[in-house]
Amino acid sequence: MLYHLFDYIDQKFDFPGAGVFRYISFRAGMAAFFSLLITITLGKTIIDWIRKKSIGESVRELGLQGQMEKKGTPTMGGLMIMAAIVIPTLLFANIYNIYIILLLVTTLWLGGIGFLDDYIKVFKKNKEGLAGWFKIAGQVSIGIIVGVTLYFHQDVVVREFQDTVSIAEGVVDTPAFQDVKSMKTTIPFLKNNELNYDVVFGFLGENFTPFFYIILVIFVVTAVSNGANITDGIDGLAAGTSAIIGLTIAIYAYISGNAIFSQYLNVMFIPNSGELVIFCSAFVGACVGFLWYNSYPAQVFMGDTGSLMIGGVIAVLSLVLRKELLLPILCGIFLIELLSVIIQVSYFKYTKKKFGEGRRIFLMSPLHHHYQKKNIPEAKITVRFWILGILFAIMALATLKLR
Repeated sequence: MLYHLFDYIDQKFDFPGAGVFRYISFRAGMAAFFSLLITITLGKTIIDWIRKKSIGESVRELGLQGQMEKKGTPTMGGLMIMAAIVIPTLLFANIYNIYIILLLVTTLWLGGIGFLDDYIKVFKKNKEGLAGWFKIAGQVSIGIIVGVTLYFHQDVVVREFQDTVSIAEGVVDTPAFQDVKSMKTTIPFLKNNELNYDVVFGFLGENFTPFFYIILVIFVVTAVSNGANITDGIDGLAAGTSAIIGLTIAIYAYISGNAIFSQYLNVMFIPNSGELVIFCSAFVGACVGFLWYNSYPAQVFMGDTGSLMIGGVIAVLSLVLRKELLLPILCGIFLIELLSVIIQVSYFKYTKKKFGEGRRIFLMSPLHHHYQKKNIPEAKITVRFWILGILFAIMALATLKLR
């Protein structure tokens, strides 16, 4: 809103200083600042309100060190993260940008589903929370919305550059470009690193391509959202890891939205995607600000309100920037946590069927609980996972040059 206001003032009155709002770097910095400000200053008020409403975490005895001490800790702190993302984005981003609209819808949609789950657990005293099928239905629904938008919306294009332009007098070295509707994506570590979904799915017929692309989007959104949800198991783990991922995506968004940098690094140029830097800055600010109260020992938990939303946002950002094939590296922590659960459950069922007794690979899953069972301090586990998250982020950024 402030972006549009100052843009109008600059064009109408040529007011000194108003033009600074045209710079993505300035607006991104302001979004991060306000996001941090909202979480830190309003956090205490929100936590006190949550305590007043007796919105505390109910803890199931799992035999983990220090687990029962967390009983009654305020939850639903994801509301803080949502507010710290949405408000700065509305203030400093171009709210008519299709990518910004898509990210705001994703934030509110998945945040709302998580809120319903937390509400049922806390107020209805139902530990099971929202029915599993309802969560999946919500994730599938937003996946359909995102997939249909990215495939069919006229503003979702990529810019293709040409080295020369032919004119009547001959050929001159003048760069030319055209914005085309393309379903290309990026394959990490390959030199000619573009994969066209229209070609991949097109062998089944042109009419099937949108269907399979939307299925892919649903899978990505659901997987990353659930991965973030599972990772949110100890103080500061999900928020800190998500901040690292968000910062990495912000770098990709800046490069993908800049004609000069994208050409130099041979990255797909996506017009208008630079606005996502503002959203990413608010996202990182919200996660870091939340750590003010969520770092060990946590004063508040994000609950499903925050974790489902965070994972979904990361998934949609990667899809918009055509980096969804990079997610196994970028979201390496989420993937490891998710796989640890899948492997543990699968192996337990297999051995129970074969030997009549279920056996386990890990002491407990997700993986962070395995290390807790080994009596490693919770804070140390979190920091080590952050370090791994930074290594994964560096690997992801390395794909810009390593091909």
